[in-house]
Amino acid sequence: MSDDSYVFEGPADPPAPRDNNPPLSISDLSFALKRTLEERFGHVRLRGEISKVNRHASGHVYLTLKDDKAAIDGVVWKGAVRGLGVQPETGLEVIVTGKITSYPARSSYQIVIESMEAAGAGALLAQLERLKVRLREEGLFDPARKKPLPAFPRTIGVITSPTGAVIRDILHRIAERWPCRVIVWPVVVQGDAACGQVAAAIRGFDALRPGGSVPRPDLLIVARGGGSVEDLWCFNDEGLARTVAAAAIPIISAVGHETDTTLIDFVSDRRAPTPTGAAELATPVLNDLRYAVADLDRRLVQAGGRLIEDRRTRLRAVARGLPARPEDLLALAQQRLDHAGSRLESALTRHAAEKRHRLVGVAARLGPGLLDRVIERRRDRLTALEPRFRPAVDRRLVRDRDRLTALSRALTSLDPSRPKPGFARVEDVEGRWVTSAADLSSGQAVSLVFGDGARAAVVDADPPSAAPPAAPRGAPPRTPRPRPAASGQGDLF
Repeated sequence: MSDDSYVFEGPADPPAPRDNNPPLSISDLSFALKRTLEERFGHVRLRGEISKVNRHASGHVYLTLKDDKAAIDGVVWKGAVRGLGVQPETGLEVIVTGKITSYPARSSYQIVIESMEAAGAGALLAQLERLKVRLREEGLFDPARKKPLPAFPRTIGVITSPTGAVIRDILHRIAERWPCRVIVWPVVVQGDAACGQVAAAIRGFDALRPGGSVPRPDLLIVARGGGSVEDLWCFNDEGLARTVAAAAIPIISAVGHETDTTLIDFVSDRRAPTPTGAAELATPVLNDLRYAVADLDRRLVQAGGRLIEDRRTRLRAVARGLPARPEDLLALAQQRLDHAGSRLESALTRHAAEKRHRLVGVAARLGPGLLDRVIERRRDRLTALEPRFRPAVDRRLVRDRDRLTALSRALTSLDPSRPKPGFARVEDVEGRWVTSAADLSSGQAVSLVFGDGARAAVVDADPPSAAPPAAPRGAPPRTPRPRPAASGQGDLF
C-alpha cells in the first residue's frame, strides 16, 4: 500500500452533550415557589366567606375563605387574633388583608391574615341577627322587664360625644320643653373603644347614690348621630347590650337616624328615632302643662258655677210650693209642739202620782215583823241542822287545837332567841347572828348568848393559863373531850 492511499477507520465518538436543564429537588422547588409567592403577593386583600374555623390550642386560628368558585386556606397567628376588627365566625363574609405564602410540607398555598373586617352590611346584619336571636331567647327583649320613664325628671344623664351637633340639639330641646339639670358623660361614639366607654358611663351613672354631691339622674339618654352600619357597629356589642339591660336607671336609646337600628334599641327601655326625639320622650312640655293646669282650673270654676246654678234653680222650684211668709210654714209645727208640751207636763204629773200610790201600797206591807219572820225561819233551820254538824265541828276543833299545841311547843323549843341549856347563840359586835364558821375570822370579837346571859369572846384566842376550876364535890371527874382536827372552823372557847 502506498503512502497516499486512504484507509477508512470508521466514524469518531461524538463529544458528550452539555445538560442545560438540571433536575431540582422537591424542597428547592417548594421554597422557590414560596419565595416567589411572597415577593409577588406580599400584600393582598381578599373578600370571601369564612368556613371551617379552627382555633388551635396554641392560640392560632386556622380557617378557609371561599366564594362561589374557589377556596383558599388562611391562618391568623396568635399575636394578631386580638387586633382583628371582627372575630372569625363560620358563615361571616369578611375582607382580610395579608400575604400569600405556601406550606411546603403539603405543597399548598395559604394567606397569612393580618387584619379582618366585615365585608359589608349583609354580613354585619347576619351576625347581628344571630346575636339578637340569642339575646331574645334569654328574655332581654321582653317588654315586661322594661322600666317606665319618669313623667317629670329632675336630672337627665346624657351619654354622647361632647362635640358635635347631637349634644347641642339635646340640650336645646330640653331647655325649650322642660328646663332641668342635665349631666353629660363624654364618650367616643365610634370605633373599638366606644362600646367600653359607653358601658362604663352607664355603670358610673348607676353607681351614683341619691343625695350625693353629684345628683343621680332620673333617666339616661345614649345618643349618637347617623352613620353607616360599620360606624354604628359598636352599639351592637353584646357586652354593651347586657349593660344596658342590667341598668337600674331607665335608658332611652337614640343612636342614628330613624331608619338605623342597633342592638341597644331592643334592650333599652325606650327607643327614640333621633337624639332630638329622645329629648322629647324624656321631658314633658312645660307650656303644655301650664295650659293643661289652666284648663283644668277653668273647667273647675265652670263646673262649680254650674253646680251652684243648678242648686239655685232647684231651690227656686221648691220655693214656689212654700207659703208667702216663712212664719206660716213654721206655725203649724210650733202649734203641735205647744200641744205636745202641755200633754207632756200633765202626763209626767199623772205618772209620778201613780208611782207614789204604788209605793204607799207596798210600804204598808213592809215592817220589822216581816224581817223577824225571816230571821226566825233561818234560826229554826239552823237549830234543826245543829245536831247533825255539831259533833263533826267539835272533832275538827279538838284536832286543830292539839295540832296547834304541838306546833307551839316545837316553836318554843326551836326558838333561837331562847337558847337551851348546853347551847349558845353567836353574835357579832353589831348583834347579827353568826350561822357559819366561814363568816368568822381569827381575832374577831363575838358574843355568846346563853339562856341566862351573854359573854364576850374572841375567835381563836389562846386559852387562859389558869388552872381549870375544880369539879364540884361529889361529882365524878370529867374527862376532857378530844379537840377535833382543824377543819377550817376556829374554836370559840
